Amino acid sequence: MDFMLMQEAAMTLGIEFYAALALLGVLILIGTPIWVSLGLGTLAMVYATGVIPVSMVGEGLFEGIDHFALIAVPLFILTGDALVRSGLSDKLLDLAEATAGGVRTGLGCSTTLGCGFFACISGSDAAGAAAVGRMTINRLVERGYPLPAAAALVASGACTGILIPPSIAYIIIGLVLGISVSTLFLAALIPGIMIMFSVMVTNVILNRVHGFEQGRSSFSFRRWLQAVWAARWALGVPGVILGGIYSGVFTPTESAAAAVTITMLIGFHQKRLSFADIPKMLESSAKVCGIIVPIIAVSLPLAQIMAVLDIPQSFVQTISGISSDPTMIILMMIGLLLITGLFMETTPSILIMSPLLLPLAQSLGMSEIHFSIIMVTTLGIGFITPPFGLNLFVLSGLTGCSVMAMSRYAIPYVLGMLVVVLLVAFIPQLSMWGIPG
Repeated sequence: MDFMLMQEAAMTLGIEFYAALALLGVLILIGTPIWVSLGLGTLAMVYATGVIPVSMVGEGLFEGIDHFALIAVPLFILTGDALVRSGLSDKLLDLAEATAGGVRTGLGCSTTLGCGFFACISGSDAAGAAAVGRMTINRLVERGYPLPAAAALVASGACTGILIPPSIAYIIIGLVLGISVSTLFLAALIPGIMIMFSVMVTNVILNRVHGFEQGRSSFSFRRWLQAVWAARWALGVPGVILGGIYSGVFTPTESAAAAVTITMLIGFHQKRLSFADIPKMLESSAKVCGIIVPIIAVSLPLAQIMAVLDIPQSFVQTISGISSDPTMIILMMIGLLLITGLFMETTPSILIMSPLLLPLAQSLGMSEIHFSIIMVTTLGIGFITPPFGLNLFVLSGLTGCSVMAMSRYAIPYVLGMLVVVLLVAFIPQLSMWGIPG
């Protein structure tokens, strides 16, 4: 099909296109696996519009995942699994408690800080929620937290998994929009830490209102030094990852490979890992990648179709017709991303929404890096908002607590994170501070 025919198809979106779009929406809403929904929706759009040959969809499936940067995804997941199996995650949590345990609501703050430490290695929310939850939930309940409140705290703290570098979400949005992942990691550092502190502050406020946490331990500098020494090997892993990336020694993919190697060598040296653990770790990593990679594969042909049909530009014109006020447009973008996060996991949300919203952001003079930080930070809130709320489901499976019971306690954390999103959106320097002009 030549270019003129494509243009003609793009200008005449008939009932067939909207029927295909409706099919995609219905499949997602009824709980069809997201990669199946996107795949069937893409094929339906191809047949409905004819803008690209069907053969190009098959080619796009393989070309979409044929990127060196994507190798980092299973490697970071594997690093997180090795961190837990080697016991290094326990050392990080002990350090977090020695650091924040002396303040009011110290165990809650140290739990959140532990989630942040884990985020510096794994790049995954669900992995952090499961790992930190296993180690802290019972201790939080013993300290006075109701079980749903303890689970909501861990679920909220684990949102830092995709917000503090290294992050799988930033690898994916960098791939889709053609942005350097290292640059995104640098831009995401302050916003990710701000989200972590928003969870801490919210927990302190909740404790003052409800008095969950009874008692606290006094801060001991000697104990803190002992915890730092005990966690020295664990601290070396994020040091290698972030130090290597920010210094330019490693690409994100190379740093992920180095992190896996170092974590496993430490585990073998301390006799906490054995060669018998490797197949289990590879299987666990493969299961997670088996969810993420097919979504990426089927989403990129869908993005290509939308680009040919000129849908992003039409979307920009529609939103601009509603309001020309940049503040209002940014708020509408954030609102749309929050709604998207209610129903979809971060990966498909990024793959579908980023090509659609980037032209709108650029029409306001926003850089693609700033837009990426706003998008991922906003979508991160979706991990604790039902009906999807992946972290809530992870903690529900771990504790037996209902998702709705946790959701009630998660609302204040959502509001705290939303404040950070607004600050990041309207103060670009928070994410652009280290980016060359």
